[in-house]
Amino acid sequence: MNHPKRLLLSNLAWSQEVSAREPEFFTELARGQQPRFLWIGCSDSRVPAERITNAQPGELFVHRNIANLYTSDDGNTSSVIEYAVHALKVEHVIICGHHHCGGVRAALSPPSDALPIVNRRIAGLRELAGRHRDELHAIADFDERVDRFAELNVIEQVRLLRESPIVRRAPRPPQVHGWIFGLRAGLITQLTDMDEARDIADMHAEPPPSVAVRDAA
Repeated sequence: MNHPKRLLLSNLAWSQEVSAREPEFFTELARGQQPRFLWIGCSDSRVPAERITNAQPGELFVHRNIANLYTSDDGNTSSVIEYAVHALKVEHVIICGHHHCGGVRAALSPPSDALPIVNRRIAGLRELAGRHRDELHAIADFDERVDRFAELNVIEQVRLLRESPIVRRAPRPPQVHGWIFGLRAGLITQLTDMDEARDIADMHAEPPPSVAVRDAA
């Protein structure tokens, strides 16, 4: 059996199972969406948002890209955020990175001539690595360095998104959270501890913290 056909058969089995268990599920699903969460995650195939949070269809509005990045000049990401915040009026935005991230690893390695588009995409990550050079170089093990930089990247993306006009000018600014997913144990850890419920429009820009805070989620 070819791989695409296997996916289609799996979808058929899932649809039949859900319909048998909850006959009105798909009727309700078709009425529209009112998710409370916008999830900005990495495109890595090992980190599917709904799977690792056990979320159901309709609970998460999801956007994924290499290294879970937010940049104001990225029309794709910005349009997703604008729609989620201003149309769907989500209450929370979760930026979730993960350990062993290939995009983060690439940003700490020499650019690859075979991946020019990826190189342009992660240019900001390389700049961020330069700002944290001392801390990162103090970590001897490269894999541990990659994991630490993945955390620092999440914290930076949270800072950028909180300061973005899309969020600051929203009628109801959402809370923005920074999480990291650990592949070894399958657990999510919260990295940011700012009082996210305060009025983001009144926030003053501050440099991102250099050390992640691991509060209980």
